[in-house]
Amino acid sequence: MAQAGTSRRDLLKGLGIGVGAGVASVIGAGQVAAAPMVGDAPKADADTSAQRVPFYGAHQAGIVNPRPAAGIIASFDIVATDLDQFETMMKLLTARIAFLTAGGAVAMRDPKLPPEDSGILGPDIAPDNLTVTVGLGDSFFEKTDWGKALKPNALDRMTQFPNDALDAALCHGDLSLQFCANTPDTAIHALRDIMKSLSEYLVMNWMMPGDVPQAKPAADGTTPSARNLLGFRDGSGNPDSTDEAKMRQVVWVTPENGEPGWALGGSYQVVRLIRNKVEHWDRTPLQEQERDFGRRKISGAPLDGGPNATERDVPDYSKDPEGKVTSFLSHIRRANPRTPETEANLILRRPFNYTSGALKNGQIDQGLIFICYQADLGMGFITVQSRLNGEAMEEYFKPFGGGYFFVLPGVSGPGDYLGSTLVSAARSL
Repeated sequence: MAQAGTSRRDLLKGLGIGVGAGVASVIGAGQVAAAPMVGDAPKADADTSAQRVPFYGAHQAGIVNPRPAAGIIASFDIVATDLDQFETMMKLLTARIAFLTAGGAVAMRDPKLPPEDSGILGPDIAPDNLTVTVGLGDSFFEKTDWGKALKPNALDRMTQFPNDALDAALCHGDLSLQFCANTPDTAIHALRDIMKSLSEYLVMNWMMPGDVPQAKPAADGTTPSARNLLGFRDGSGNPDSTDEAKMRQVVWVTPENGEPGWALGGSYQVVRLIRNKVEHWDRTPLQEQERDFGRRKISGAPLDGGPNATERDVPDYSKDPEGKVTSFLSHIRRANPRTPETEANLILRRPFNYTSGALKNGQIDQGLIFICYQADLGMGFITVQSRLNGEAMEEYFKPFGGGYFFVLPGVSGPGDYLGSTLVSAARSL
């Protein structure tokens, strides 16, 4: 406990996470200069905990860089609605993310106070490929007059589609945090750090941890997509996230999208918690599974591919106008009919698998944390999901939670903070 007479502001200053001008120094502290960046090829015996994703840039990390093995998605209510309080909160949140993603030694404190850190990673925090991606929900913008005036054009509350069974307690939120890391401990450590550091401002609504099976490179050097818990490759049709021009078209908000100027460089985030009916699925014949999905289960190749086809081969629906090879009800044909017009509906998928114990009916509670990004929510996910209504796969899954969020533009450098363009725009109203 803090000693009598010690204010929260004094305590924050004592911890080195002060507000205002002091935040910039914290953002730049603890950088691990020797840590390899994403994409570097570490030695076979290299410690992967030293891998680091750059924090600063025009866009937030955790979107186009490769998914590591562990992830968490969490939703919060924001208590601070006053603009000054919101700015202070975002500076503090930026400072914590900058430190956690860079790594560094945990400061020692007076043992009469709560410890600086949870301790689950030890005395030295390794970056471990951690990214923390921050988004704001429709409910946050609707809370204040300045928020309503600056809300992204396509942002709205997630509505229920025909196959959904949404649980209100697991939907929406003022703020989303997506944690990605090499190990679950790093992700949960970051979540606990932020919840402790920002307890004055954030109250958790819901969270879901997940994982990504790490696929080994194929003989040709390519890395196949990870499998979901239905056993199929997930993300085979994703656009190339290393293609900057394609990401500008699909993911990042640009002037062409007609959004408020403060939102340039951001992206729309869709989160869908989807339970798989695995017991039913596991009793379904393989040929029916492949027909409903539209791909081969083992290779991930489209159904119209030959014996040597791979998941990277593009199906040619023009040669199958009656849907005899790839059914019109199949998942991949519904999601992307691959016409010139549907190029405008591309999204970047970044999902995780989840397993969360047993249901009351004795079945396994497991499925998919579906997460995708796009520059236009309406043209992206909402259009794609509307096409998927009535697909054959609906028999095997049930969406039950999630939400829509707008991921803020990135942080340009140590003097900047997440949401700075939004705050500047609000002060100009």
